[in-house]
Amino acid sequence: MDVSKILNEIKNGTLTVLEGEKLLKNLPYEDLGYAKLDHHRKLRTKVGEVIFCGGKADEHLLGIYRSFYEKGEDIMGTRGTKEQFELLKPQIPTVMFDPISRIIKIQKNPREGIGNIVVCTAGTADIPVAEEAAQTAEFFGAKVTRIYDVGVAGIHRLLSQLEEIQSANCIVAVAGMEGALGSVVAGLVDMPVIAVPTSVGYGANFGGVSALLTMINSCANGIAVVNIDNGYGAAYMATQINRLAVKTDE
Repeated sequence: MDVSKILNEIKNGTLTVLEGEKLLKNLPYEDLGYAKLDHHRKLRTKVGEVIFCGGKADEHLLGIYRSFYEKGEDIMGTRGTKEQFELLKPQIPTVMFDPISRIIKIQKNPREGIGNIVVCTAGTADIPVAEEAAQTAEFFGAKVTRIYDVGVAGIHRLLSQLEEIQSANCIVAVAGMEGALGSVVAGLVDMPVIAVPTSVGYGANFGGVSALLTMINSCANGIAVVNIDNGYGAAYMATQINRLAVKTDE
């Protein structure tokens, strides 16, 4: 719901005061009973509400998406499934699903990306988490450069991409196993690095804990670390840094 649009429509006579009042009653959120939808989060934070799809009842997920769709608002959900997408598609024809990132979104008017966020991975097994980060940042309006499979097992692959990596406003480094990529990248650049540990690895990886501990204990400067497999959280932080770097209010 766009408050400015409502006020302009009242001013122009295309919307009555009573109709406008009815719409504004949903401030600061719309209560569906099982969920309270924050339609005005974008006004406060520049980024709209995002849905975590995992664990939601079918009827709840459908009701949430339908509410945003009927109001003409873009909405993105993370950790979705093909089954959830197939549930939504018959009633929301514009909904899209990417099986790699597991993002389910409605995006009427994709924005041209600003700035530059580099998302890099140690290996190809890290790409699902990296794509969650990359596509989230793009949904939020950032330009994203993907540099995949440049882990320390073949560090020449990373060094060959160094000029492109150094051109970013922020870097998201996604790695499992021992999680060394973030430290190496941070030692080569002068911008923030957000390290994302993944649950990729063998038994002693402990579901990503080994990569997490490596990243937290990095001796390189300028690293922030998010939780295991949290591509979304990394993208949100990277988007804020990128926005500050280009000094935009969008």
